[in-house]
Amino acid sequence: MALVESLQQAIDYMENHLLEHITIEAISRQANVSPFHFQRLFMILTDTSVGEYLRHRRLTLAAQELSNSNTKIIDLSYKYGYHTPEAFSKAFRKQHGVSPSEARKRTGKLNSYNRLSIQMNLKGAEPMNYQIVEKEAFHVVGIKKECPCGEQASGIAEFWEQVNSDGTTGKLVELMNSETKGLLGLTDNYNEEKNTIDYWIAVEHIGERPSGLNQLDLPKAKWAVFEVHGPAPTAMPEVWKKIYSEWIPSNGYEIADVPAIEAYTDPEPYRAESSNQIWLAVK
Repeated sequence: MALVESLQQAIDYMENHLLEHITIEAISRQANVSPFHFQRLFMILTDTSVGEYLRHRRLTLAAQELSNSNTKIIDLSYKYGYHTPEAFSKAFRKQHGVSPSEARKRTGKLNSYNRLSIQMNLKGAEPMNYQIVEKEAFHVVGIKKECPCGEQASGIAEFWEQVNSDGTTGKLVELMNSETKGLLGLTDNYNEEKNTIDYWIAVEHIGERPSGLNQLDLPKAKWAVFEVHGPAPTAMPEVWKKIYSEWIPSNGYEIADVPAIEAYTDPEPYRAESSNQIWLAVK
């Protein structure tokens, strides 16, 4: 319940400061998690990024004010965070399908994004298989790519296709020499300004960093390791959603500020019977 309450507190904070410049750091502080994990949590539970939610809500309020007042469009532009009327008009048309002047004349329909409210539903009838693992500090080696978040999210599937086709995954598999087996997908370094994350395809490796690869150091931590059964593209998101919406609210753990790991331990992770893992650092 603590996570649900803190998430609602963060949403209330966003709503109370919609007309101000607020940062992901300030928002995530309300939920007592890191900016990276808050953005991931928010996206999984709401299917939108924090930035998109703020933009949708501001343009919803702008449309309401436009339809019910004589406030000049240029003044509305500045009020709702746009530096120019042109930028405001472009964003307004993208969301509502009409220009601000057309909305003022009540031409066409408007798209309203309502304020989010977290509601608890009784879940958890199906068991979640997991174990708590204490793991010393370790590092992974691999390659990374900056990928966009939210509505424009793309690139991760293509990234996997690239490394599978150019032989990179085969080279990474040869470097596995520790207890964590399988290819690892990690997300790290959320960039609020660009709304992107760094996505890693890597393996755990003991020894010096091989030439041509990047290295990410992970600290000593307590990990909740969840089993994921089924085709990875659908099974992974389903388990992530259950972790955030069911497991964490029902257990006494908090999310630690450590990159989460998707471990593709099955040689064929897209099979209906495949079995993989999610590693989430907790405290």
